[in-house]
Amino acid sequence: MSIAATISQSISSHFRTAVAHEWSHSTSFRADRKFKPLNNAQLEVKDLKISIQGNPILKGVDIQIPRNKVTCIIGPSGCGKSTLLRTFNRLIDGTEGVQIDGSVTLGDINVTGARGKEITELRRNIGLVPQRPCPLPMSIYDNVAYGCRIHGIRNRHQLNAVVRHYLQAVGLWDEVKDRLHEPATALSGGQQQRLCLARSLAVEPSVILADEATSALDPISSKKVEGLFTHLKDRYTIVMVTHTLRQALRIADYVVFMYEGKVVEAGPAQQVFHNPQHELTRDYLNGAFS
Repeated sequence: MSIAATISQSISSHFRTAVAHEWSHSTSFRADRKFKPLNNAQLEVKDLKISIQGNPILKGVDIQIPRNKVTCIIGPSGCGKSTLLRTFNRLIDGTEGVQIDGSVTLGDINVTGARGKEITELRRNIGLVPQRPCPLPMSIYDNVAYGCRIHGIRNRHQLNAVVRHYLQAVGLWDEVKDRLHEPATALSGGQQQRLCLARSLAVEPSVILADEATSALDPISSKKVEGLFTHLKDRYTIVMVTHTLRQALRIADYVVFMYEGKVVEAGPAQQVFHNPQHELTRDYLNGAFS
């Protein structure tokens, strides 16, 4: 199948309508605006170099992530995609022997220079949906309310509103409203991943990171998560790492192609997929390597 034919594929109109209904319904109850929004949520990377135990992983990355778009980071295994993503909210810090040079900024926030409580606030502003669903070992309700409680929100009425608001936003409310106090681990894999997304949204981030967020899900659950991202971009900047080229073709607005720790090409999805400027990009899209 050609790239042009593949990119024309989309999530079914029935599912898009259902997700849009959930989102529209949820926003009628203003549970959000608990935290001060960022005036400028532009995510920008300048000359970023990362080595781990002396091994260079990123080799001078320069990119600007467009706001309120779905950006997909693509490239072969080992090219540095996940390392770049984990740097955005400083999860890279837990890696032994990591060294970071260059800068990452989110508006006025110095990501690479953040320390102490600044990192906590940074991670509130840059949420993460991981590769495998990781609900906290507590109830469905407490998973969504967890971040708000950490940041000092204790009012029960407000927490109730927050939980309902964001479970509706990810299309889970009708599925779990009668068992909110049951363990989150009892949910299916797809439901758990949507719960993790609701948990991230509840603290009102500016950016949502997704590291292979659908790779462990069945096809139906994957479509649901993809559909959520395409609707959520109206209010959030979405940055996804994906090994699945067809997924990027379906939902990306902007594409970053990486190879051996460098950004080879970045631009609007239509341009990169239909008219790549670099031979290496063309070879990757044509399946010469993966």
